Amino acid sequence: MGVVLILLVTVPLAAGIVALVAPPRLTRAVTVGCGVTCFALAVSLVGAAGSGEVRAARYLRVDALSVVFLLATAFLYACAAAYAVGYVTPEKGEADFPRYARRFYAGLNVFAWSMLAAPLVNGLALLWVAVEVTTVVSALLVAIEDTDGAAEAAWKYVLLASAGLGIALLATIVMYYAGSQVLGASYELTFDPLLASAAGLPAGAVRLAFVLAVVGFGTKMGLVPMHTWLPDAHSEAPTPVSALLSGSLLVVSFYAVLRYFQVARAAVGPHFPQTVLLVFGVASLLLAALCLLDQPDVKRLLAYSSVEHMGILAVGVGFGAPLALAGVLLHVLAHAAAKGNAFFGAGVLVRKFGTKSVTEIRGALDALPWTAPLFLLAVLALSAFPPFGLFRSEFQIVAGGMAASEHALAAVLVVLVTVAFLGLSLVTTRMVFLPRRHPRPGDAALQRSEPSAAVAAVARSEPSGWMVAPMVAGLVALVVLGVHPPGDLTDLLSRAVAELRGLG
Repeated sequence: MGVVLILLVTVPLAAGIVALVAPPRLTRAVTVGCGVTCFALAVSLVGAAGSGEVRAARYLRVDALSVVFLLATAFLYACAAAYAVGYVTPEKGEADFPRYARRFYAGLNVFAWSMLAAPLVNGLALLWVAVEVTTVVSALLVAIEDTDGAAEAAWKYVLLASAGLGIALLATIVMYYAGSQVLGASYELTFDPLLASAAGLPAGAVRLAFVLAVVGFGTKMGLVPMHTWLPDAHSEAPTPVSALLSGSLLVVSFYAVLRYFQVARAAVGPHFPQTVLLVFGVASLLLAALCLLDQPDVKRLLAYSSVEHMGILAVGVGFGAPLALAGVLLHVLAHAAAKGNAFFGAGVLVRKFGTKSVTEIRGALDALPWTAPLFLLAVLALSAFPPFGLFRSEFQIVAGGMAASEHALAAVLVVLVTVAFLGLSLVTTRMVFLPRRHPRPGDAALQRSEPSAAVAAVARSEPSGWMVAPMVAGLVALVVLGVHPPGDLTDLLSRAVAELRGLG
């Protein structure tokens, strides 16, 4: 299986290089083929990683925990690649469409490559490098539309993410120092030696490294109060990039936090790292739930939903119970599918109505017979409605919290998730079900207050079948994860939980 790891870190990079020189038609085909291939390669690792580690080329290594995050990224990569075929078209109005398409597809493939590389590399130092690469590439993609808003969002993202990763680099250095007290002054920061010697690591240094890692990588993950770049970047980025940012990039940073969590738990026990994550998780949930009650921009609405779900992940790990940890890992997969669908649907809405304002998008069900229901189902999935995967994962997290005797925090989690649901559902139902208002003769007040809503009805049609197909695939994945996850996937999640608890 080692060749699979090598292919996962070479195929997307090769596709990015091809995109720089090939015509748009070939580039689209290569990108879609590469996305589907990477997902198939990730699926092929499920059985092998469920029974042990897979290694290749010295610095490539996956275990069950790694494969969970590979699956989330690879699935969303395949869906985003297909969606981009309908999204990136000459009708978007670029003066030089072939040049724009080459830059976009090259960036998309390299971005996916960097996010696939992060769970594949063996070591905290290489992991930091991979996450840093994701920052550089994704910032360029955020700014690719070349608008004032996109440029501002990209600069804000670069500044905050770089500051966070500077703190994460300090965490890497401190952890290296901790390991040097047992492993000697010169050693490689790979996972196995650190975990094997964790009991002898100096507790103070490990605690400091973990807090720095949570703050540093938590900046990229979108934890409060380091989240401020996220709504701007996700709102201004092209829709396929927004989907990858929310569904994949954030959880790749969460993966880095989990690697430090493994070491900290083995070195100082579970109480300290779990408490730190509970604090950041509850703060993220609280702010996101309140912000979701009043968001004027549909993509910013979904961005704050991502902050909410990152808070849920942090709280779930903070509970520490095996059931909660299993729910967290299932949540990573289900959130990727649901958030991808939500952003894909939002992208179609914005294309169809010509605005991101939630007050000006009305009558979506009449205008978009496929996208509107799929978008509504994606929002219901994000709100943890059955039978979708996020219902199952959040139920496990809450049940795990109860099993860990964290009854008050489990209740807080339920309340805040409910508040977030109210915000999401109110906005979405208005966009989907409320009819568009049409101006009457002399109705100047309506035209002044709602200029876009006052225009004639939008034609009933979908912009592109390529933009609908990935949402159908995401919906199928959400139902499968919610109703009956495959046996091999369940075994993979169980082994990943054991690895997190130091039993793997």
